[in-house]
Amino acid sequence: MAHSTYPKLLSPLDLGFTTLKNRVIMGSMHTMLEDIPGGIDRLAAFYAERARGQVGLIVTGGIAPNLAGRALPIGHAMDNEEEAEKHRTVTKAVHDEGGKICMQILHVGRYGYSEHNVSASDTKAPISPFPARALTTEEVEQTIVDYVQSARMAQHAHYDGIEIMGSEGYLINQFIVTKINRREDQWGGEYEARIQFPLEIIRRTRAAVGENFIIIYRLSMIDLVKGGSTWEEVIQLAKEVEKAGATIINTGIGWHESRVPTIGTVVPKGGFAWVTKRMMGEVNIPLIATNRINMPDVAEQVLADGCADMVSMARPFLADPQLVQKAIENRPEEINTCIACNQACLDHTFSMQVCSCIVNPRACHETELNYTVAETKKKIAIVGAGPAGLEAALGAAKRGYEVYLYEASNRIGGQFNMAKEIPGKEEYGQTIRYYSTMLAKHNVNVYLNTKANVDLLCKGRFDDIILATGVTPRRVTFEGSDHKNVLTYADVLRDKKPVGKRVAIIGSGGIGFDVAEYLSHDSSHPSVSLDVADYMKEWGVDMQYNQAGALAENGAEPLPSPREIYLLKRSKGKHGKNLGKTTGWIHRSSLAMKKVNMLAEVSYQKMDNQGLHITVGEENRILEVDNIIICAGQEPLNDLHDGLVAAGQTVHMIGGAHIAKELDAKKAIKEAMELVIKL
Repeated sequence: MAHSTYPKLLSPLDLGFTTLKNRVIMGSMHTMLEDIPGGIDRLAAFYAERARGQVGLIVTGGIAPNLAGRALPIGHAMDNEEEAEKHRTVTKAVHDEGGKICMQILHVGRYGYSEHNVSASDTKAPISPFPARALTTEEVEQTIVDYVQSARMAQHAHYDGIEIMGSEGYLINQFIVTKINRREDQWGGEYEARIQFPLEIIRRTRAAVGENFIIIYRLSMIDLVKGGSTWEEVIQLAKEVEKAGATIINTGIGWHESRVPTIGTVVPKGGFAWVTKRMMGEVNIPLIATNRINMPDVAEQVLADGCADMVSMARPFLADPQLVQKAIENRPEEINTCIACNQACLDHTFSMQVCSCIVNPRACHETELNYTVAETKKKIAIVGAGPAGLEAALGAAKRGYEVYLYEASNRIGGQFNMAKEIPGKEEYGQTIRYYSTMLAKHNVNVYLNTKANVDLLCKGRFDDIILATGVTPRRVTFEGSDHKNVLTYADVLRDKKPVGKRVAIIGSGGIGFDVAEYLSHDSSHPSVSLDVADYMKEWGVDMQYNQAGALAENGAEPLPSPREIYLLKRSKGKHGKNLGKTTGWIHRSSLAMKKVNMLAEVSYQKMDNQGLHITVGEENRILEVDNIIICAGQEPLNDLHDGLVAAGQTVHMIGGAHIAKELDAKKAIKEAMELVIKL
């Protein structure tokens, strides 16, 4: 039986960019628009823009097959015609742009944030505060029926197909592995019995929807948890999934509770494509590689290396909906690259906020944030070429304004120039590349090495002046704080001042963690140079797959830190408590592997030639360090404001110049966009 009516997915490999429309899908990304009042119309606009950008196939965020499968109590289930007909707005919008779209069916199981969580057995996930009870035998059967009904309703909504989410530790995954499934009925026991749950879903769904409907199965090819599947079991399941009637197999990497980073910017680009490559040739339907594939050259290398038939990108289409179009037209330098920070996408989703993107605040706000060409031309000055100033300059130029951008240093990028020096954050340099390209394309007048002053700006006769002058590191005051061995984070990251072998970092926020990460890597072995094998070894992944779940028997084997590092803070509690919801654990784990000493409730007494004198609780200590690095926040650079206002100029402040509570590029770029739209 031929199940696929989407043969263009199997087009012969041609290394030209034009193949990407046929071989790149937009992977599932839950936006929260699925769940909020009025969200469907916004969701339609969001997906339509990606289809217009030449994405070949879109997979929606996860939609529950029944109420028990929802991630949040506010969510919706695709379980009736009324709900399906709402989604016709989405499918029509995509089809009108020539695209195809599949709805992902996702039952979260024990990952739900609800008192009604269910799973294969009584259990509790470490990432949910709520325990889950075991489904009864009758409820398992009903859940399968609900999956099939959900697929039928997706068909009623005019979706081109569905993706059955069988990975990432969600309900289907929970049935497959002995880590969770301890059932004694026909849905538990031996592997052949445990996999009948997903196989019955696929078989019955195929029978219900017919041959001309895409069924993607998201297969967990590497669980990265103890008690996960063996490689032989994964192959067995893949073959059975094909027999059951799936059109395509998508690669799932890791569970949400896994302690191995799988999508963070620390992961090498295309870093898990090797997993999909192991499966190539085992089945006869297309295989999709995923995770940290963020640019056309990465996608094409994955395809050229024979790792997969197709590639999936999710967050990269938040950053740039025209990614494929720009690749087809040989304009990759104009792509606004996903930097894998998670700050506005997954962090928002897991905090019940509408998803967006740090480098593209329009994502999921396409009906609200748009640069329209202005009826009245203006002459705009922008001071400061950090992220806020760059977005303001580009946005103003797109509106047709005459734009002048002044930057005191010899390069654009502001704080991103420091961020890109951090091992695992090299992608931040891609944002600078994007803005550099786009400023030139839109004829922005850029003046580097130019410290703007009131006189220069007044003589320019500007209609509006935007101050995006950023921040400066906050100094601390204790005895010896002016010692020659006391440095700021800018001294280290920007000015590359030498740092000794023993270091104390004052401040455990994001910048403190970044500096600790930077200093804990040997300059001869920076994170950026880690190839995939080195990365997997450092985080304890067994690429030979000798262990179930593919975790290395000996655990993680990180490269040692070249320095003894102390990360200090005044307050109680864990370090980095305000780090990203989905990435904070990565930063804490990384520093723990490097044996960074984390001390809380620290009082700073003095710095002298002996080192840093501190009190921890009631204990007086001397840290015999070579350097102290101050990462205790920042202060706004806004000294131009009052003089310009006094001179009668129209002045706006954005980014750190406006509020310097923390280094917040997400807020700065969005603030710039919102301001320029209103000018």
